[in-house]
Amino acid sequence: MMRSGTSPLNGRVVVGLDGSDSAWAALDRAVGEAQRRQSTLEIVHAWPWAQTDPVSFGVVTEAHQTPVEIARTVLRLAVARVAEQAPELRVVPTLTAQDAVPELLRIGKDAALTVIGTRGLGGFTGLLLGSVGLRLAAHTSRPLLVVRGDIPAAYGPEGHGKVLVGVETDADEAAARYAFEEAVRRGARLRVLYAGARSQLFGGDHPLPSREDPAARAEREQAGAHQVVAALGEEFEQVRVREHTTHGAPAPALVEASRAADVVVLPVHRGAARLGMQLGPVTHAVLHHSHCPVVLIPIDRPD
Repeated sequence: MMRSGTSPLNGRVVVGLDGSDSAWAALDRAVGEAQRRQSTLEIVHAWPWAQTDPVSFGVVTEAHQTPVEIARTVLRLAVARVAEQAPELRVVPTLTAQDAVPELLRIGKDAALTVIGTRGLGGFTGLLLGSVGLRLAAHTSRPLLVVRGDIPAAYGPEGHGKVLVGVETDADEAAARYAFEEAVRRGARLRVLYAGARSQLFGGDHPLPSREDPAARAEREQAGAHQVVAALGEEFEQVRVREHTTHGAPAPALVEASRAADVVVLPVHRGAARLGMQLGPVTHAVLHHSHCPVVLIPIDRPD
């Protein structure tokens, strides 16, 4: 049974739409997220995001249409697409003349989840680096779901029925909790992957204390992570949990495990100065190579 005061399973879902193929895939994913939460879906389209050839939108437009008229067409098509998939959903279309990143951060600050694609209209095909997605990942204060456009939108009976989460220490409790909640929403099993050694798994600067043996610290921190998962297992007793420890490089292990998962959940630590997230090499590797969507959970690290 869930204790009172725990974070809710439901809440508004926000999706950023720039008209790219990856963004349409993200929209389809966002529909599923909103359905599972029985929540409102807000579609955010920033028309300066799309100062490009109308053909890039994948829609048929008139030659005389202005960029803002084209943007409105894209947003209407998005609403119609959602209505075909889930007519029961309440949809809020939002067209803004502001830059996409600050607008998504502002709109998503009280949302349960923000959903974005990785292959935007600005280039860097197949990569998150340098994109709107990277800027959002570095500054979001709420869970962020990153969807590659080449991943099929398989859910429910067509999916694997499994949520994957990577944890390193007890500081990653928020990510572990989200993963348990996600397993409840999906009626899925949960696989927990622990780092077997101090690996700076999910980014950030974690210098080793000069007086503590690295192996001893790794053992202590992993024990703390196990305790967190055990406590959550008692709270979410309906979730079937499988735990695994990797003693090698965590990135390949997470990417390989993602083949049999519907979503990967990763903690991302905010630096002490709180100027943004520190996206480490493992997080980048999983974002670029995961076989399923990735949810980033921002975690504040004590000063």
